[in-house]
Amino acid sequence: MKKSTVILLTVAAFIALVFAAAMIAACGKDESPRTEGGLEAFDDYVSITLTNTNGETSYDIYKCDGAYGEYRLVASGYTDKEYSDTDKWAYYRVDGYADGRKVSSRVYSYERELFGDSTYIFSETDDPDKVSEVINEIYADQRGSDNGQFAETRAAIYFKPGTYDVKVNEGYYTSVAGLGLLPTDTDIADFNVDADIVSGADESGWINYNATCNFWRSVENIKINDDVRWAVSQATSMRRVKIDGDLALHHNGGWSSGGFLADSVITGVVDSGSQQQWLSRNDEWYSWSGVNFNMVFVGTEGNIPESNWPDSRVTDISTTPAVREKPFLVFEDGDYGVYVPDLRENSTGVSWMNGETGGEIIPLSEFYVARADKDNAESINAALAEGKNIFFTAGIYEMDAPIVVNRAGTIVMGSGYATLRVSDKNIDTLMRVADEDGIMICGLLFDAGAQSTTLLEVGASDASADHSDDPICLSDLFFRVGGRSDEKTYVHTCVVINSDDVIGDNFWVWRADHTYGVGWDVNVTVNGLLVNGDDVTFYGLLVEHFHEYQTVWQGERGRTYFYQSEIPYDPPSQDEYMSHDGTVNGYASYKVADYVSEHDAYGLGIYSCPHNPTIKVDNAIEVPDWSGVRIEHAIVVWLDSDPCIQSVVNGEGTMINDWQMTINLCSGGKVY
Repeated sequence: MKKSTVILLTVAAFIALVFAAAMIAACGKDESPRTEGGLEAFDDYVSITLTNTNGETSYDIYKCDGAYGEYRLVASGYTDKEYSDTDKWAYYRVDGYADGRKVSSRVYSYERELFGDSTYIFSETDDPDKVSEVINEIYADQRGSDNGQFAETRAAIYFKPGTYDVKVNEGYYTSVAGLGLLPTDTDIADFNVDADIVSGADESGWINYNATCNFWRSVENIKINDDVRWAVSQATSMRRVKIDGDLALHHNGGWSSGGFLADSVITGVVDSGSQQQWLSRNDEWYSWSGVNFNMVFVGTEGNIPESNWPDSRVTDISTTPAVREKPFLVFEDGDYGVYVPDLRENSTGVSWMNGETGGEIIPLSEFYVARADKDNAESINAALAEGKNIFFTAGIYEMDAPIVVNRAGTIVMGSGYATLRVSDKNIDTLMRVADEDGIMICGLLFDAGAQSTTLLEVGASDASADHSDDPICLSDLFFRVGGRSDEKTYVHTCVVINSDDVIGDNFWVWRADHTYGVGWDVNVTVNGLLVNGDDVTFYGLLVEHFHEYQTVWQGERGRTYFYQSEIPYDPPSQDEYMSHDGTVNGYASYKVADYVSEHDAYGLGIYSCPHNPTIKVDNAIEVPDWSGVRIEHAIVVWLDSDPCIQSVVNGEGTMINDWQMTINLCSGGKVY
């Protein structure tokens, strides 16, 4: 053989090897998310029907543990028309050949088909450079602009147990979570939420790092091996996280208006900085730095700032009376499930320390996994009627009828800020929950439409069942009226709770105050939250801008731990903003009915910023004059106007400067 021929063949062989290596290399974002049909999943295996649309006569089949890892050859020259494998959650690439020439290449994945294209699941075997590339692309999509807070895209990012040398920046409508049983099962190198986009930079390059519109994002069940910036405001959640380092709740001192931290360990300092208010529940940290308007700590261990109201606006409740942590998705023993924590009573600190965690795994096979591209109220209700739980993948679900949850113990959960939206049809509510034990609703955004009476109803008006041993639990639920489009929206009352023994854990109920479809006669409401049930407890209740009372409490023995509220910005005149049959200026934000004999609320912050400086509100809080009704640590702040709110509670309150007044304790109508 001539030397030149050998050289040519060698070059050709080298090129072929390079090409083959490229074919089995990590699959990029453009390749792996789009998988082919023809795959069926069973309890313990998958079956792929092989196509011959291009005259394929044989196939090379490659297998990859994750979406972005290295494919390895598992079958060469395969000629059957069906291929089966016991690894249900692997990714399969099938290269088809005709006459010795490759004519097709298809990727099959049950994982991708099940969870959809807005869910990104990473494996420890994935190429870290590719993982970082995909994460950065998601962030570029979700980072948004001034109006990105009302974008239509949603994203859920999951990491299977393992260690990942990646940095995660999180944008709007994104959730990031580990899939282990414990946060320490999944390590990532770095995680941040920045605040450099809403206001942007001026001509000199200066950025004010305003995070007051950093809504709609969450992180849970993961360990972060560095300092973390978590510059967030309402509708955010950090749960079940271990941070080996410090946690900053702001970005370079720019204003922020959160927030919620639960079941988490921070080995260093939590720096609240410019955070206006914050709730920490069942956390552990080395120390906490900073206090502004209203900081509330419930069942939290560590160096807590001294509670010396009003000089130090800190409320420290030593134990959490009763709470069930939010359920979460896990990948355990080669399969998916949902971990459901047990109810904890009179607890302090995190639920998972020393590897101990109480709860159970419900197999994912007991869930109907909903996707916004194929599901609606009819299909979801059909699954509920069959006894399934519901897992909403990231997306926006247009609803033309209520979702009806009737079975005791049902779990309805969302990921990636899955959004239930009222369609262009007028409906009475987005979700109706029966008065049954142990129902859990979590991780959802309820979005108003043209007309609905409510967005969420828990229990019928005659609800009376005792759920004290197995309460109804509502976690990370957010409600929005207006803001996303120019269309008019109407909801009478966003949330109505008729059932007894309900636990609410991190709510933001919001009539939008900016961007599109905002105006006194445009996004029209009455109340944000109405509680008729007895023994209802809220940890982290934020309700803002409704036309009348923000929160109305008519049940007995209600408890609120941390309340944040702003009265509406936009009443056009005092005459149009009067309560008590026109005899009292404005509407109180927090209203406990006159006939209620027992009620406790701790750490309340109520703010005002009316566009019309003549608007007055006589009372931020109204409660009956009974010995069993207590308001402990309440503050009123006027953010950018003359003193609009005239008193804190029932005409009482102490002015502490020209823009704040506080009250320590109101019990039996007497202020101490």
